[in-house]
Amino acid sequence: MSRMPELVSVVIPAYNARDVIDLQLEALAAQDYAGATEVVVGDNGSSDGLQEYLDTHALRERLSLRCVPAPEVQGASHARNVAVAAAQGDLLAFCDADDRAHPGWLSALVEAASQYDMVSGALENTSLNSPDVADRMVMQPPEQGFAFPGFLPFANGGTCAVWRSAFDQAGAWDESFTGAGEDVDLSWRVQLSGGTFGHAPRALMAYRMRCTYRELWNQSMTYGEADPRLFKQYRSRGYARNLLAFPVVFTLLLLRNPLLPRRVTRLSRGQWLIYAGRMVGRVRGSIRCRVYFL
Repeated sequence: MSRMPELVSVVIPAYNARDVIDLQLEALAAQDYAGATEVVVGDNGSSDGLQEYLDTHALRERLSLRCVPAPEVQGASHARNVAVAAAQGDLLAFCDADDRAHPGWLSALVEAASQYDMVSGALENTSLNSPDVADRMVMQPPEQGFAFPGFLPFANGGTCAVWRSAFDQAGAWDESFTGAGEDVDLSWRVQLSGGTFGHAPRALMAYRMRCTYRELWNQSMTYGEADPRLFKQYRSRGYARNLLAFPVVFTLLLLRNPLLPRRVTRLSRGQWLIYAGRMVGRVRGSIRCRVYFL
């Protein structure tokens, strides 16, 4: 059944984002979606004056912009939950403070959401990053969507939308996921509670990457640490591990390490760090969760 929202609430979790959030707010003001919208920012305890800055922002009236304090629990999940509680829309769209929505982002999400309870958008990493930084991550085509092999698809928390009714049915963002995995968890809970899931390839978000190798490594490890927890939580629902994945990836990391010429490895140093960091994170997460998922 096709449905259209009365009001779309764009929810943005933010922490010390005063210096970067203008680009996203300007992008939201330039959206081609003609329906009613509001923007609700969840301020996760910022110390850079973000709340005061947004309270008098030039786009405040145009965007129906509000900033609500959410300092109690560190993490994007808590900031989103507090913002959702303050939001009034029947469709909830999520993006991040340091990215930039393409002009058709919201229209594409709303169009796809007319047929599904939750929809994922797409990412690109070329317009916000230098060629050198963008080269560190291989982005999948927008048409492909996100999924772990053999299980349910999921949305990236920086570009997705969910009907409030489906959100309430599945439950809020899990605030115990503080660094990664919360978007996968919510996507799967929506589907496992009976909700439908679709993908909107034209809902394109420009993704801002970590600039330094250390930041990239730490981010990749954080993603890896979340993987075993997701497996432990959802293996009873059909999420299976690939026992051959670790030896295959480990061997490839050895053979394609950045000490060798790129013409041989066909991987940049950043790409290698992402794969290696995620595997190290999975080892740490497996130990912490007492489960084997590599």
